Amino acid sequence: MAKQRRSGYDRSGRYDRAPPGAGKTGMTNYARMHRLFAADGRCLNVALDHGIFHEPAFLAGIEDIAKAIGTVVKAQPDALQLAAGPARILQSIPGPAKPALVLRADTTNLYAASPQKSLYTVLLERSVEHAVVLDAVAVVVNLVFIPGETELHSECIRSIGILRAECERMAMPLMVEPLVLEPSLEGAGFRSSGYSRTITVLVRQAVELGADIVKTDACDPAKEFGRIVEASGGKPLLVRGGTRKALPELLRQTEELLQLGARGLVFGRNIIQQKEPERVTAALMAMVHDGAAAEDAIRFLDSEPRKGPRKV
Repeated sequence: MAKQRRSGYDRSGRYDRAPPGAGKTGMTNYARMHRLFAADGRCLNVALDHGIFHEPAFLAGIEDIAKAIGTVVKAQPDALQLAAGPARILQSIPGPAKPALVLRADTTNLYAASPQKSLYTVLLERSVEHAVVLDAVAVVVNLVFIPGETELHSECIRSIGILRAECERMAMPLMVEPLVLEPSLEGAGFRSSGYSRTITVLVRQAVELGADIVKTDACDPAKEFGRIVEASGGKPLLVRGGTRKALPELLRQTEELLQLGARGLVFGRNIIQQKEPERVTAALMAMVHDGAAAEDAIRFLDSEPRKGPRKV
């Protein structure tokens, strides 16, 4: 039997729920938070902002960015994460039935596969103003921790401080992306550490710095994700997908993380680099919003096209 989504409205038709993470004090960014999160307080955000990081491997699946955006729009996730240039393509699509826009507010060379003389993160000027003009529902920025790279970490903290002030002024939700990285075992780049303890500490710092939403890595083992949820202080956690994984592994991990308290997902390469991005999106939407099990989603993706995975 399908799980009933809680609409958020009482019997009189009045909305009885604050946005996720709002607490008891209220927020001025209700309107945008309600457009990002569905009435059940959950969200699937598809990230197609990888081109801004200047890494050739990231362009797979988004070489034709207009086509990639069109594919995702047809799949109808809750949100689409883009840099300012491609955001104009999304917002040029007529009609209200399209995903909400989450605007990338920074860039970095952390993902470069080749050796870098120095590491940087750069906050893009007037990002919140651009987000308002583009009708975005949130801006997203990195909070990077790499052991020994203290200047890089401090750059991120400064950027978040600048954005937090602008977001307060413009009633724009701030999504912070804590990244605990370590040198990759392959090549010159970095990879997620996966350690629950270090991820937990950085997630808490993101909340302390004023994040309204936290986009976080999963941890290994996934069963320790509850510690990260606790450290978030009630702010909604969206799990990032990272490097493309085999779909059965991805879906089983997703089911576990949602059960442990994740409010949703931010997946990019794990959707757009798959053979059938629209059907993968449909499967993930059923898991996020309808409680579909991973095994049902796997069977759906292995089957001939139909409306969606069986809901449980």
